[in-house]
Amino acid sequence: MRAGTRDTVATDGAGAGAPDVNADADAVRPWRQWAAAAVPADRAEAEAGVRLAYRRAGLAEPERIVWAASPREGVEVVRGLTDAGPSVREAVRTGPWARERARMLVELGPTGWSAHWSATGERLWNVTQALVDRVRRGVLEELAGDDRRLETETRLILLDAVLGQHDAPWLAALPTDRAPLDGLARVCRSAGWWWPFAKVAVVCERPVALHRDEAGRLDRGDGPALAFPDGFALYAWRGMPVPAAFLDELSTLTPERIRDEENAELRRVMLEHYGYERYLEDSGARPVHQDETGTLWRITLVGDEPVVMVEVVNSTPEPDGTHRTYWLRVPPTTMTARQGVAWTFGLDENAYAPLRET
Repeated sequence: MRAGTRDTVATDGAGAGAPDVNADADAVRPWRQWAAAAVPADRAEAEAGVRLAYRRAGLAEPERIVWAASPREGVEVVRGLTDAGPSVREAVRTGPWARERARMLVELGPTGWSAHWSATGERLWNVTQALVDRVRRGVLEELAGDDRRLETETRLILLDAVLGQHDAPWLAALPTDRAPLDGLARVCRSAGWWWPFAKVAVVCERPVALHRDEAGRLDRGDGPALAFPDGFALYAWRGMPVPAAFLDELSTLTPERIRDEENAELRRVMLEHYGYERYLEDSGARPVHQDETGTLWRITLVGDEPVVMVEVVNSTPEPDGTHRTYWLRVPPTTMTARQGVAWTFGLDENAYAPLRET
């Protein structure tokens, strides 16, 4: 399969090139899949891509290619290299990318390039970059800990990596079916992060598991949200990093355990998992205000702002005749149910006057 930007370019009245936005959107789909691939690397294809990337940069192919099971192991392998020669990342990745981007900027013009980027790489950038940042933090935490010298060394190695599958956003915006980016694209489609040196290339496996929520954040309540073959893993709940042991507790939570949690962020995760309505019921909470709009509840938490929610009942019945109850999180300063409901509509309490409840 060959993927990349389409070469057909329309011309606007001013003579500047304008991309075919629909074609761009179609071209993004496979890059999204490659960026999120959680299957074993195609090692033969990845190695062919590495060698091609070296040739495109005018370099001799690496004498050997070493595989690592994760970015964590990749950093350890790079740290232990003694005969790899200098890094050639600038020649293999940074230079070709910069030249192709500059060429397309001239071809499309600033406005055309902005529209093209919005229709291609930008669609993948935020989610993919957040994942890259999280992997880097995870590797730093495991390999460096509180050692400042080791942290600096590890950070520099991580920043020197070519991102393989996670280079998909910018590759989606540039032509990848020809020189100089076709080698980099082959690695992106086939493997994870990699480090190019004059004599040696270190290439990482892709993850074996990736779980995200609808917003693209790492999210899993019963295991690692991101896992690699060697056991390197990241745990998260709706994007927030959590300890592995923390998830084991979620199925046995009690109101007392939630109140006793000292970490405010973890306590919020516990509340979300347990359910606010269930917590209110099980903890014997009492409503603090009630009017025709609903019922206001307040959960006091030690060392954290209170959780304030409005309980409202949908006036429109369900097909079975019941009325659904909704719980609306409102600011801690909310004093009445009406004020809380008005806030959800972006209104002041005095301005909230619905003509008809729905």
